[in-house]
Amino acid sequence: MAMDAFAKVRDDKYPQISKSWRAHRENLNTLFSYPPDIRKAIYTTNAIESLNCVIRAAIKKRKVFPTDDSVRKVIYLAIKDASK
Repeated sequence: MAMDAFAKVRDDKYPQISKSWRAHRENLNTLFSYPPDIRKAIYTTNAIESLNCVIRAAIKKRKVFPTDDSVRKVIYLAIKDASK
């Protein structure tokens, strides 16, 4: 089982993760039964968190910005695109 394999590798450093997953197995199975796109929406139900994710993704695509104004434009366009 994948959970046992994870626990074998990670329990020394992160014992609470597999313990929590085992305690909430039913909820996790429900969550993972959804397609990846739906799971992503469930993870980011908080509007601010979702917007921050959109901004981070837009900035991450461009490693270097020539000016501060270019950063502002990228953020503005990301927010505008997310609000559609």
